[in-house]
Amino acid sequence: MTISEKDRQLLLLLAENARAPTAELARRLGLSRTTVQARLERLEREGVIAGYGVRLSEEHTGGLVRAYVMIVLKARTLARVVPALRALADVMSVHSVSGGFDLIAEVAAPSISELDRTIDRIGEVEGVERTQSSIILSTRFQR
Repeated sequence: MTISEKDRQLLLLLAENARAPTAELARRLGLSRTTVQARLERLEREGVIAGYGVRLSEEHTGGLVRAYVMIVLKARTLARVVPALRALADVMSVHSVSGGFDLIAEVAAPSISELDRTIDRIGEVEGVERTQSSIILSTRFQR
């Protein structure tokens, strides 16, 4: 599917506020409401928009300690490791990456001690060879 510049702008507006009314989106894009509605339906139908979600406030997430955990796997263990990581409530996302690590997990916990326990649990998962962690000090911006 070809994504136009207006589609990209629409997606950016939705990333800011997925609950924005169609009329507001149309006004900000300089399009009619029906045109915006048709674009949304097409983007959903063609799988560009897979769903709409919740972005937590800084007031809520500001109290969490977050880290990126880089993970090196033992050979042929990806299929076992990913479900085990998904089962850990503090693991927010897991990404396959290139380079010296196989996966990067984003972890968010209510305290340093909970973060430490979660990182220990990640290291204990069968198939994880080693981990390296970086605590997130602040988020400069997020789309």
